[in-house]
Amino acid sequence: MPSFFLSGLLVALAATTALAQPTPPARRWLNAPKQVTRTPKGVRVQVEGGTDFWRVTHYGFIRDNGHFYFQEQTGDFEAKVKVVGQYRELYDQAGLMIRLDEKNWIKTGIEYVNGVQNVSAVVTREVSDWSVVPRQDSPAAVWLTLLRKGDYVEIKYSFDNKDFKMLRLAYFPPTPGRSVQIGLMCAAPDGKGFPVEFEDFTVSPLAPAKK
Repeated sequence: MPSFFLSGLLVALAATTALAQPTPPARRWLNAPKQVTRTPKGVRVQVEGGTDFWRVTHYGFIRDNGHFYFQEQTGDFEAKVKVVGQYRELYDQAGLMIRLDEKNWIKTGIEYVNGVQNVSAVVTREVSDWSVVPRQDSPAAVWLTLLRKGDYVEIKYSFDNKDFKMLRLAYFPPTPGRSVQIGLMCAAPDGKGFPVEFEDFTVSPLAPAKK
């Protein structure tokens, strides 16, 4: 076979393979941090101090300046990620976030309070609430799943990527025909900031229910 023909064939095969690959989702930052590094499995972020997501309850303020790296997603889906954070100061936090707008969102992950890592969820509909499961063993990593289906979100967590426990089942406004934002969240409300790594972040659409 002539070499020029073989070269052309290889180029054509490469182009066909590239076309067959699914287009990766476009992701962008809300309140981008100054330092973000790509890693083989995800991203490493230097979280900046004075950042947070919260609305009114107990504290009386509104903050919407936390870091959020997200993609737009329609329909029902499940998001999953591994989070490895070097939490240091009060309320250092990192995990997943689903967001419709600044008044309707849910964040979940680890939040550091009084020297203890807490598996945390904040559900916000005009005002925020907060629920936690304290951990005394300072786990090195946490795996999170966030299932969005119809009018609810189900959050689960694991420390070995095998045994997942449910943390929260919460209402989330249904959005037929409209996308929501789903992605990685981190913030340091009271501290100077900390490093965190997000690995193997995926968003998988759910198959439509059979009628």
